[in-house]
Amino acid sequence: MSPPAKVTRDGLLEKRSGGLLQIWKKKRCVLTDEGLRLRGCMGQSAAGHAPCAAWSSGSRAKELLFEHMVTVDCVEYKRGLVYFTVVMNTGKEIDFRCPQDGTAWNAEIALALVRYKNLQAVQTGRKRLISTAHLSGTEEDDENISTPLA
Repeated sequence: MSPPAKVTRDGLLEKRSGGLLQIWKKKRCVLTDEGLRLRGCMGQSAAGHAPCAAWSSGSRAKELLFEHMVTVDCVEYKRGLVYFTVVMNTGKEIDFRCPQDGTAWNAEIALALVRYKNLQAVQTGRKRLISTAHLSGTEEDDENISTPLA
């Protein structure tokens, strides 16, 4: 069992639904070193402007893992809100918006994604280096064994 992921940020984001009406729905978002967890808001008004009465606990949180993310794109600033898109490996685009106050979510998600991808690249490089060193060491051992002694 892996240790729990470190939480970088916890707060409110609005996600555009994928349906025909494309309504903005409030989500409680938890940014970790592994990705973004989204949990729905119960008791939200149709316009979505009222504060969330309670966070849904019955359904599982939706997880957008960094291993499946490609980039954070399409940043736009309008009427005090930041609009951005998370692009997944499958090509699916997920739209979000948040208030422009302080550090925007898009910047934190993008930085965490870069950190994750860099860590993966370093780990891949280390594994390749270790396997290359291991293979080189094995070949030398094989040469020493197969050389007849005079």
